[in-house]
Amino acid sequence: MTTAEQHPTADRQPPVRPALGQLRRARARFLAGRPLPQDIPDEVAAAWRRARFHGVRHDCAAHPAAPAPRPPDPALLEAARPVLARLGPPLDRQRATLVLTDARLRVVWAAGHAPFDTRCTDLSEQRVGPNSAALALRTGRRAEVHGPEHFLDVWQEVSAVSVPLRTPGEGRPVGTVTVASALCAGRAPHPQAGLAEAAAAAVEAELRAHARPPEHVLLDAYLTACDGPDRPVVAFSGHSRLVSEAAGRLLSTRDLDDLERAVRTALRQDGSGTRLPYGAEVEPVRHLGETVGAVAVLEPDPGRATAATATAGPPPTTLAGHSLPWRHATRRAAELAAARAPLLLVGERGTGKTSLARALLDDPDPLVVDAAEGELGQVLPDRPRDGLVLRHAERLAQPDVAAIVALLEARPATPLLVTYTPGAPPGPCLQRLLDTLAARSVTLPALRERPEDIGELLTAVSPPPAPGQPPLTWTLDARRAVEGYPWPGNITELAHVVRSLAQRRRVTGPVRRSELPDPVRDGPAGRRLSPMERAERTAILEALRRHGGNKARTAAALGIGRATLYRKLRTYGS
Repeated sequence: MTTAEQHPTADRQPPVRPALGQLRRARARFLAGRPLPQDIPDEVAAAWRRARFHGVRHDCAAHPAAPAPRPPDPALLEAARPVLARLGPPLDRQRATLVLTDARLRVVWAAGHAPFDTRCTDLSEQRVGPNSAALALRTGRRAEVHGPEHFLDVWQEVSAVSVPLRTPGEGRPVGTVTVASALCAGRAPHPQAGLAEAAAAAVEAELRAHARPPEHVLLDAYLTACDGPDRPVVAFSGHSRLVSEAAGRLLSTRDLDDLERAVRTALRQDGSGTRLPYGAEVEPVRHLGETVGAVAVLEPDPGRATAATATAGPPPTTLAGHSLPWRHATRRAAELAAARAPLLLVGERGTGKTSLARALLDDPDPLVVDAAEGELGQVLPDRPRDGLVLRHAERLAQPDVAAIVALLEARPATPLLVTYTPGAPPGPCLQRLLDTLAARSVTLPALRERPEDIGELLTAVSPPPAPGQPPLTWTLDARRAVEGYPWPGNITELAHVVRSLAQRRRVTGPVRRSELPDPVRDGPAGRRLSPMERAERTAILEALRRHGGNKARTAAALGIGRATLYRKLRTYGS
């Protein structure tokens, strides 16, 4: 496509361009399917071929109908409107049109009057063929397209010049400014080229003046979406999350993680208005042409509202805990267990998997087998009727895995509850069993994810008092220390600390903070961590999660001693 893509300099002469008559005759030959002359520039011929490849009709009276445009970036329109509005009237008198597009070449503002139909809602080459705006955005420089260089018949007597707009600082293209007029006899340079460049420079100056941090833009969108009584709204960006009080009541931490993953997928697929899990409708938040986050509004249907209301009630078991993550996990487990089919309970060591499995079975004394003891084939019943609990599935030997798989293949409705602690990568046989159970699995939250349950758990794990003695109680300072400790060993570690404390204390009255073990008493580190320490803390927590809370395997995976791992956990308050 013949353009004036940059200013000629003293040592760089502008390219020789064929006359308009030559281009008209060449275009007619192209449309007739005949070979093009040798003197037609390759870029012009390539642009015409792209238009034909995209199915653009050269003879359409009106431009192809474009889909409903997405809302333009408000920052771009806000910055450009005052500049372009001042230029519109003079251009109108000169019978020229001034057009603003965004980075996707959607026309977001236009003014003036051209002698021919140059109005369009989309200037992408896929819809209208070669034009100056598309070329300027692609090359990043001023570009001109004249008369027969266009593919559309309605633009054969039109000359246009476009200048790209760039973001302040980063230099990313966010749109174009275009001036279209009657065909220029001398072709390049367009007589309004200087005006187009001045307008683009003024718009970029306004963009710099209006520039705001993306976090502020996301916050504005979140507050706008929250405009209403108790509306459940969640806003996501790459490194932060805003959750309204109503949304916090509906979704657990894991639900929010699932929703954020779904939002990211929807954004990659450019799915504005897409319905997501949990009844959420997502809208992208854009700043200077860039997607900086998304706002999801939860509007549950009546059925979902009923389920949410039910979730807010008491948990389906007598196990201690009323926090939202625990209620979600136990209720889901109860729903799956009611079908009397195999169920996989996943979680870190000490999260209460076996206790929940026992509570979900009708049998007050169910058969519980431990994979760590081996020889399961000798203890597995041929026809389990009242339920079977299999502990420590991660320790299953290959023959035992085969026995479990054979049992499930023979009786797929077996009321089998399996507990599994993630750690070392499972072997192929165990992976096959896990894949079989994956569709009916529930992950239990770690104790650090439900600190509001610790008060109730302190009572549940305390040993019964001796005759004539009061139950174990806690001072407010001691309770705060216990609730602030992350408990890497989860409920098992909490129970061990409480029972040891109850056995060894020789004083009466509430437990004081000074009686607690050093890591619990000292609590998380009060100082701010350095970037290196934060990175190390993140790596340790990720390894701890990957190995199911097992500190021996975590230390081995990190290449440090077990004592070093404990010290770092205390130092970082993890």
